[in-house]
Amino acid sequence: MFRRTPRVFAATLAVAALALGACAEKTAETPAPSGSPTAAAFPVTVGDLTLEQRPERIVSLSPTGTEMLFAIGAGPQVTAVDDQSNFPADAPKTDLSGYQPNAEAIAGKEPDLVVLANDTNKIVDQLTALKIPVYLTPAAQTLDDSYRQLTELGTLTGNTDAAADVVQRMKDDIAKIVAEVPQRVQAPTYFHELGPELYTATSKTFIGSVYTLAGLENIADAADADGKSAGYPQLSQEVIVEANPDFVFLSDVTCCQQSAATVKARSGWSSINAVRNDQIVELDDDIASRWGPRVVDLLRTIVEATAKVSE
Repeated sequence: MFRRTPRVFAATLAVAALALGACAEKTAETPAPSGSPTAAAFPVTVGDLTLEQRPERIVSLSPTGTEMLFAIGAGPQVTAVDDQSNFPADAPKTDLSGYQPNAEAIAGKEPDLVVLANDTNKIVDQLTALKIPVYLTPAAQTLDDSYRQLTELGTLTGNTDAAADVVQRMKDDIAKIVAEVPQRVQAPTYFHELGPELYTATSKTFIGSVYTLAGLENIADAADADGKSAGYPQLSQEVIVEANPDFVFLSDVTCCQQSAATVKARSGWSSINAVRNDQIVELDDDIASRWGPRVVDLLRTIVEATAKVSE
């Protein structure tokens, strides 16, 4: 997923109905799973895409795709990533844009596979015309979507076993974390902030489903009951104050310099439970907007931050 300015970011999500995409707990980079690619498994087919040989020059224009590729052990096959792919640190970052992809610039990297998150400017048709294979992997709507994308990338890159290991580890870790969620008489409420303009996400989105796993209740659900905001409504200060959330989660820390201090300084917010009880959680912007293996870290952060609330 990509980070954008709050207005463009949220508006794009609402139009596309896609679920997204550094000052919270920093996550250690997890070594890639063991297991080497094998050329013997080729050719392979995923959807309409068939690869005759194992790709050795992969270009990823999706930060989530980049994280997935490295997690499944395909990092050595990745030769270029977009300007927003900053994890892992050794990913071969370039000035290629995933927002405004340029077919000629991409072709200049001589890729034998391009991983995209969206089809901006009909880039898929352009690359296909240049006989460059493309795997289009839109933002996941559910955890199952993330598992499927990891599995498909494993197939396409010859890292099938390693991808299966990553998926199973994610499932096991998530199950363990969910099992540790306290049993409560009433679920704590929360507001998840995408940007200081107060765009947020409902329970119907990917990020909202993660909070549901953590046993929390979303104050934004009522604001998009008719679905017109595609799960990403903009709330007013008055609505948030009246809803009085127990927690405020900030995913606009790095992009927009928001913090517990800036939230506490907002006019009228001093009466909110989250402010009064010092329950404002600063998330890592990237982890809170990319639906790859680090979703486990996001869920763990949310559960740990809310564990002290028993009722």
